Amino acid sequence: MGLAAPWRVKAVRFAPETHEIHFDVVCEAARLPCPRCAAPEQPIHDRLHRDWQHLHFFQYHALIHAELPRVRCGVCGERGDREVQQVPVPWARERSGFTLLFEAMVVTLAGMSRMPVRRIAALLGVRDARLWRSLGALVDAAYAQADMAGVEAVGIDEKHVGRGRVVTVVHDGSAATRGRVLHLSEGCKAENVGVFVEALKAHGGTPDAVQRCSMDMAKSYIAGVHKYLPQALPCFDPFHLIKLANEAVDAVRRAEVAQEPALKRTRYHWLKDASDWTRKEIDLHWLRHSGLKTARAWRLKERLRDILAWRRYPQVPVLLLMDGWIRWARRCRLPAFKRLGKTFQTHLEGIRNMLAHATTSNAAAESINADIQGAIARARGFRTFRNLRTIVYLLKARLDLPASPFQPAIT
Repeated sequence: MGLAAPWRVKAVRFAPETHEIHFDVVCEAARLPCPRCAAPEQPIHDRLHRDWQHLHFFQYHALIHAELPRVRCGVCGERGDREVQQVPVPWARERSGFTLLFEAMVVTLAGMSRMPVRRIAALLGVRDARLWRSLGALVDAAYAQADMAGVEAVGIDEKHVGRGRVVTVVHDGSAATRGRVLHLSEGCKAENVGVFVEALKAHGGTPDAVQRCSMDMAKSYIAGVHKYLPQALPCFDPFHLIKLANEAVDAVRRAEVAQEPALKRTRYHWLKDASDWTRKEIDLHWLRHSGLKTARAWRLKERLRDILAWRRYPQVPVLLLMDGWIRWARRCRLPAFKRLGKTFQTHLEGIRNMLAHATTSNAAAESINADIQGAIARARGFRTFRNLRTIVYLLKARLDLPASPFQPAIT
């Protein structure tokens, strides 16, 4: 372990019985600059013993010990500030019991390898509570430096994280940085949008610059966007429109299956995309073109899929087609689709905004939710929201965190 002056390794001690190697580090300077004001040649007030855990040395746990000097600064004393300041060390963060390289290893295992913190703690021989504190401090510091100045479109979605708990995930919908998590908060109320707006301001973003907001039809998010992002166009996510249509198709099938035995065990045939049909489901073409109510509901749903797919082609009049689809749904004599048509009519503005801005969707939110669910499954759940937020920001916020200690620097 190489150190620059005034630090040097005084002794190295092996302890085979405890599988530890100890590095005794000393500071040989009699006077040091003040860590706060950089005033040179300030006297050392005292020295306090400190320990840090380092990367493993072969089969040994490596520990660094140092008598850490504290400087008594006369310049700070004259200004009324605290006179005694602790000198920072070059191998560790302030108030951390781990070295920088050790923390970089933890970030690599938790981020790149996606190992649960509990397994990392068992691998490195420390308590998981200490690793959570270290990861939380690193992620909080990196998130505080996150730049949101260029955010012009966002997506808002809720994620159920178990035991009745729900979190609101806001991701970046801008073309250059699409898919990164901007903010995570507990609950799914209108106030969650306000909390995000405050975070956006704190990170250099401008709420007035947010032009579009992709979301589902949750009343709380609609109210939150109108209140806290009034200039943003609400765009209802096409995935949720198809989800509502699928639910309507299934409701029609459930009501009809008792009178039509041919519909038994065909639930997922009506819900799946045609490209995913099995050979047996392909042979059900006669059923899809029958006069059954379920067949009519399926054709309504497929027409909606076509309209949403055509929104990427400027020559297709998707706004007129959507108006025609809503009229068709409201007069189709299928109660589930009549209700759906009424819902679409109520939220027509957000649907039109989505059709007009073809690239706006919550597809990134579904990917983020899948990663969050994977992290929850690997960890068997998180004890606190802070731990969940730490992992989500670590995996999906694209923060400037320490790189792997074994990765050569790119020049």
